[in-house]
Amino acid sequence: MCGIIGYVGTDRGDDAIEVLLDGLSQLEYRGYDSAGIALADGGIAVHKREGELSALESTLSPERFDGDSIGIGHTRWSTHGPPSDANAHPHTDAEERVAVVHNGIIENYQSIRDELAAAGVAFRSETDTEVVPHLIAGFLDEGLDHEAAFRAAIDRLEGSYAIAAVFDGTETVYAVRNESPLVLGVGDDGHFLASDVPAFIEYTDRVIYLDDGQFARLTPAELVVTDGDGRELEPSIETISWDPDDAGKSGYDHYMRKEINEQPAALRECFRGRLDELSGRIDVPELDELGPVETVTFVACGTSYHAAMFGARLLREQGIPAHAFLASEFGADVVPIDSTSIVVGVTQSGETADTMRAIREANRAGATTVALTNVVGSSAARETDHVLYIRAGPEISVAATKTFASQQAALTMFAAAVTDRRSRDLVRELRAVPDRIQSILDTSSAREIAETYRGSGAYFFIGRGYHYPVALEGALKMKEITYEHAEGFAAGELKHGPLALVSEETPVFAVATGDGPLAEKTIGNVKEVEARGTPVVAVTDGRSDVGRYADHVLEVPATSPVASSIVANVQLQLVAYWTANELGRPIDKPRNLAKSVTVE
Repeated sequence: MCGIIGYVGTDRGDDAIEVLLDGLSQLEYRGYDSAGIALADGGIAVHKREGELSALESTLSPERFDGDSIGIGHTRWSTHGPPSDANAHPHTDAEERVAVVHNGIIENYQSIRDELAAAGVAFRSETDTEVVPHLIAGFLDEGLDHEAAFRAAIDRLEGSYAIAAVFDGTETVYAVRNESPLVLGVGDDGHFLASDVPAFIEYTDRVIYLDDGQFARLTPAELVVTDGDGRELEPSIETISWDPDDAGKSGYDHYMRKEINEQPAALRECFRGRLDELSGRIDVPELDELGPVETVTFVACGTSYHAAMFGARLLREQGIPAHAFLASEFGADVVPIDSTSIVVGVTQSGETADTMRAIREANRAGATTVALTNVVGSSAARETDHVLYIRAGPEISVAATKTFASQQAALTMFAAAVTDRRSRDLVRELRAVPDRIQSILDTSSAREIAETYRGSGAYFFIGRGYHYPVALEGALKMKEITYEHAEGFAAGELKHGPLALVSEETPVFAVATGDGPLAEKTIGNVKEVEARGTPVVAVTDGRSDVGRYADHVLEVPATSPVASSIVANVQLQLVAYWTANELGRPIDKPRNLAKSVTVE
């Protein structure tokens, strides 16, 4: 969601305005509706605007700020108060002695706001964040120094937050994290902080991930991390392994198209060192100490939940009871969890608030926890007993594509590893997946399908078995980036209600591969909608007769049932992309959505 960038440079460093604006542009993918910066050289200068970053940039004259070396910036995704100039961050106290940016939600802000208002404080926004600079100012008035006032204000807050502050007359940025991501960048000519590494990867690849309750003090000369009691810590510095160009568009019109096309490379990286075709063994060293697996509970949200459904079915078919739960609905009072339980949090960012809450609840119950995530050093990676990285690389578009395929692949390896399953056929099929996806990328007719059905009344997606989560994911992609109504169903459920919705204006995308019972039953469901004049698009490998009853066919290479769901999903991603492109939608930044959902 919201994005934070902060910078303190040396005399040799870049100008703060350049770093801040570049950082905010790299954080646009998170989703936002306003943006702002605060520069703190020779007084605090705040500039903020509703709308896209370009609206803020149009009000700035970079030459005016040449030589300024300290500042903070923010992209806001509205929670308290609608998008407006006044509600945009940064926020200051009445005398503009301190400026603050904040991600997360301050749960007790209303009682603090009432208290401050009774003391005569006049608020200029509807946000929960504005209480923070006024709290700090109050402690400054009591005689506390900048750091002490910052800490005292933080002590008053309840909820989730990543907060950064600058003060008039200092070359220091103060920051703190609690249940909202914050990472520090260690540079040669300055230091950085941000919600996510892409904000400053152009300047440094050395990072420190803050833990909950940790504070940071950034100056031109040093970067100091302390605990809640002020004791100095020695955090580990990690080196980010990907190049800044990895987060660029590389000539594509949209990040989403680039990331769809990156799936073969992402999957090869996911499989690297984990597949042994000679022995038929799938070796995942990260899980060696997991111990016996009796039952598995997956918790996830959105696209990751669809991957979790896929993973749960894999385990059930291998004799291990497994269930996928929406993390926002998960609770120990609903799902029995104890020390014998294994809970797997599936989260691309490793920071998803609902999933992190579920993981923490599982930890408190004594369960063994596993993170399946893309981001090294993320909260999920640090707070679980085991972590399995999907290795998909940076994903910038809000709509997840390559990370879903990599989650499916990683979950396939997870299921094989925990059951000690040996299968040369499975390993061979997984190794072939990247090439099979490439063949789809090279030959897909999805663009023509999108042109044919652009402007339909609704879009329905159906599948059975492993293709049921793929149908749900296909519908999610369509609704996310086209703003058109789309729904996914288990194919057999059409006749139990949804069939009332089909018409000549509601194309049905049916995923059916192989020639077994599930494909045959799906053909029956296709006939049900065909009889009602509904156009059908079959996603199929041609091994069944489903194509005979379809108006259009999206072909996929023949492979195993498990691998076919990874492959088939790519066709549905392309249909959603080209439909959104035809409709002129802002594909990478769909309205109201955020890449990393860090509030519950």
